Amino acid sequence: MALTTVLFDLDDTLFDHTGTARAALTASTAHFAWAASVEMDALYERYSALLEAMHPRVLAGEVSAEEARCRRFQELLAPYAAFANDAEANAFALFHYGHYRRLRRPIAGAVALLAALKPHYHLGIVTNNRTAEQEDKLAFLGMTPLVDALITSEAVGVTKPDPRIFQVALQRLGARPAEALLIGDNWRADVLGARATGIRPVWLNRFGAACPDAAVPVLTGYEPLPEVLRVIDPARYA
Repeated sequence: MALTTVLFDLDDTLFDHTGTARAALTASTAHFAWAASVEMDALYERYSALLEAMHPRVLAGEVSAEEARCRRFQELLAPYAAFANDAEANAFALFHYGHYRRLRRPIAGAVALLAALKPHYHLGIVTNNRTAEQEDKLAFLGMTPLVDALITSEAVGVTKPDPRIFQVALQRLGARPAEALLIGDNWRADVLGARATGIRPVWLNRFGAACPDAAVPVLTGYEPLPEVLRVIDPARYA
């Protein structure tokens, strides 16, 4: 069956969350005396782990995004810079978030890929995040005109890999599973979730992780564009 619909995850699939978060963490901690002696890779790993632990609670409505940011930085920076109170920690969280928003950037080649696909396919994003935040990212990155539908876990009420969020995406775009492909960086949420719904998955593996299943096509990035297009739709771009 001919491919009619290409779905993407957003964070670390089109939007370079990892690169943005690293740059923001460096910028927001630069004024601390201890920053020069701290290994930034290790600090980012802790930051990322705390984010992964807190994010499901934000999606579930247990804590606000603002409260989650405050708690993350209280724990992250406790060994280096104790905050006098919650207000001080919250002020730093807002300071950091300002850097994060300013430094947002797409993954190299992502905008060009969307522009190349747009004339031929329906394009959708399926993301485990809040709608307003993801809409803001797409606008900032210049991707809004290139995307036909944004499907968020907040709006649907379930998170990937639950098949229901993929089914909503297919309904929104008028596609059957066999006509669709999904590109994502998270093996469980994206690859296994898409596969369980009958959608062909492509794994974006930018950081050289071991592939759990050699039958799944792999992209390591979006450049050069002709090679990426051949992976997505060999029949059209052979």
